[in-house]
Amino acid sequence: MILANTRIALVHDWLDTWRGGENVLAALFELFPQADLFTVVDFLPEALRGRIGGRRAATTFVQRLPFARRRFRAYLPLMPTAIESLDLRPYDLVVSISHAVAKGVRTHPGQRHLCYCLTPMRYAWDLSEQYLEVSGVGRGLKGLAARALLARLRAWDRAASERVDDFVAISGYVAERIRRCYGRESTVIHPPVDTGF
Repeated sequence: MILANTRIALVHDWLDTWRGGENVLAALFELFPQADLFTVVDFLPEALRGRIGGRRAATTFVQRLPFARRRFRAYLPLMPTAIESLDLRPYDLVVSISHAVAKGVRTHPGQRHLCYCLTPMRYAWDLSEQYLEVSGVGRGLKGLAARALLARLRAWDRAASERVDDFVAISGYVAERIRRCYGRESTVIHPPVDTGF
């Protein structure tokens, strides 16, 4: 049971467009309208911002890096440090919506961290070879460097999963991936779906 005076932080990987994860974020704001929002970067177009009540997120240093508006994903190697830099000490409950780094926020004794996991990081786990080939860095020295980076990211992701008190998965398939990648159990709560569409 969430008490009226509970301070809640919602942590999202990043905001730049509207997809399924953003639908989850909007649904969580309906449940917790008093929550504050945190993310690595917030470049959500104004036309979409109304879906989260016009809110703006507290962001990390990645927001201010050169070319971040168009190329923030290129800063993926910095995102673990960025997400860990968020100061969430004033909050009682931290809810991360994560397919990448949001689950890696640092919490403190007395805080509860619930992760609504959209999926463990695909490019760090099962589909890394596909991502490397599609992005053109699957071979040669670039391939070696990219594989080393993904191995580091995978290790960080596994360690970050230990900071989560409870995992919620979007499906039985994702629950199985959480078990395999993180060695953690999760509760399945299906995400909001526009059945009218």
